[in-house]
Amino acid sequence: MDPAAKTDIKVISTNRQARFRFEILDTVEAGLSLVGTEVKSLREGKCNLKEGYARIDGEEAWLIGVHIPEYVAGNRYNHEPTRTRKLLLSKRQIRRLAGQTQQMGLTLVPLRIYFKGKVAKIELGLGRGKKLHDKRDSIAERETQRRLQRERFDRE
Repeated sequence: MDPAAKTDIKVISTNRQARFRFEILDTVEAGLSLVGTEVKSLREGKCNLKEGYARIDGEEAWLIGVHIPEYVAGNRYNHEPTRTRKLLLSKRQIRRLAGQTQQMGLTLVPLRIYFKGKVAKIELGLGRGKKLHDKRDSIAERETQRRLQRERFDRE
């Protein structure tokens, strides 16, 4: 197997709202346990991470609320679009994430889903919910960045 093929990343979907709603402290890459029609639907670039989150139950991690639409040519073997999917993480990673989510009150939020080579992966962010004033600060910062970009563009 070619080592360069493994690092080839094709992003399917990103959760832009996550970085606005949460202060992301750490990120984790996890594998996904998917059925065939889900993989085909992802290859077509269809996925919505907006309402999704991850939860640790005992020694297992689960992805909840992520919408992967049914594959058009999937006939009766199609999957349920918002089913709960198992995340593939090591026991050490699961224990660490479980401790952080329970003790520090953090949330596991899906940031993006992508193919790394031929394997579907998801990037989870360990985040703390932002308050309203933090969101306002983010909006103000974004506005100033846009204004600076416009001024720089106008000078050129």
